[in-house]
Amino acid sequence: MKQKRETRYFVEVYGEESDAVKTASKEENRMAKILIIEDEESIARFVELELKHEGYDTDKAFDGREGLEKALSSDVDLIILDIMLPMLNGMEVLRRLRAVKDTPVIMLTARDAVMDKVSGLDAGADDYLTKPFAIEELLARIRVALKKKAGAGTQESGEKMTIRGVTLDADRHEVTVDGEDIELTNREFELLRLLMKNKNIVLNRDKLISEVCGYDYVGETNIIDVYVRYIRTKIDDRFGIKLIRTVRGVGYVIREDDRES
Repeated sequence: MKQKRETRYFVEVYGEESDAVKTASKEENRMAKILIIEDEESIARFVELELKHEGYDTDKAFDGREGLEKALSSDVDLIILDIMLPMLNGMEVLRRLRAVKDTPVIMLTARDAVMDKVSGLDAGADDYLTKPFAIEELLARIRVALKKKAGAGTQESGEKMTIRGVTLDADRHEVTVDGEDIELTNREFELLRLLMKNKNIVLNRDKLISEVCGYDYVGETNIIDVYVRYIRTKIDDRFGIKLIRTVRGVGYVIREDDRES
């Protein structure tokens, strides 16, 4: 009964998928390995059981130091990372991991403030989930993150774009302005890449959220505005150019020329 109560508190199951869908999903998941870094053992064990049921290979760690060691030393496809960890907090684990690897990371936290989410995403997290969460939502976010990773691995090579002195090299994951390196987070980079790839086309916020955050993103709709502000601080304000234009009531656009939107 205690296991059921913990499961009911931490995870809400939305519904059952068909047997055919479940079987296909398990076959796709069988080769993916997921590392769970979570100090609450009841949550870690439950998530591990659900992931194994879905066909994933799993490993787990109960503190930040052990989790970082496993993340760096083993070849995992995705990491589920709690923020409040003993020995080394989740944000520090993420920062140290990102200095060496770009393994997809979904962060877990008990706090729902937008700036907490932005801080995690800005540090390099691929997604963010607030406790208590639905297991189906976690599984959906895992599928999206793994598909993005697979898509990045098969992305057409040679995607290098330059607009008004700003060069984005997708293969090298680099952005430069007149030859000077610009440090962007993963999501800032993806947002800039999307706008540059669709130059002269106004993209609305829903489209940008779907492409940058994932189609199943559930959170503040102003998250794109936050990323645009960060990019403007790092590029527009610093180099005195107006790269990303706001189209009121619609979204954002990057134009090749200097005309107002």
